[in-house]
Amino acid sequence: MHVPAASSVILLNKPHGVLCQFSASSGKRTLADCLELPDVYPAGRLDADTEGLVVLTADGRLQARITDPRHKLWKIYCVQVEGEPSPSQLEALRKGVDLGDFVTRPSRVRAIDTPDWLWPRVPPVRFRKHVPTAWIELALREGRNRQVRRMTAAVGIPTLRLIRWAVGDWTLAGLPPGQWRTAPATLPGRPDR
Repeated sequence: MHVPAASSVILLNKPHGVLCQFSASSGKRTLADCLELPDVYPAGRLDADTEGLVVLTADGRLQARITDPRHKLWKIYCVQVEGEPSPSQLEALRKGVDLGDFVTRPSRVRAIDTPDWLWPRVPPVRFRKHVPTAWIELALREGRNRQVRRMTAAVGIPTLRLIRWAVGDWTLAGLPPGQWRTAPATLPGRPDR
């Protein structure tokens, strides 16, 4: 086991179905099934159904800075949605969506092709012959519980598959599901990006 230097963070590609915690949870897979490193904790969480980048660190101050929306770190998601998003649906996501208990901050959103780096999901996303799907890229500077799923559902394009691609300048590039690597612990991303 390679123990990372104190000046680094861990980038993990969390697989679908893995809980974003280390403690055991009634037979469900957790982060402990992907890496066995002492004293590192996730800086932000992904629900079990969401795949992708989890940043882990042993530095509590860095962990707080990564998750605090005041630092304007963009979190970029690739989202497979049910249906073909219209320009008005994409604009609604950009402006902010009223989810009842809060209104989301403005986001960046655009339609994209199916990512060329995409891995098969286990289990696969349900396929419906007569219902088209599409991919969008959605970038947020906040991250509330199931926010992306709630946003897309609110504008009429429910999420089928959700992958967090980046947090600031840290990305999943070249990182297979269930694998991890170290990265410099400097806080990435500028507010104007």
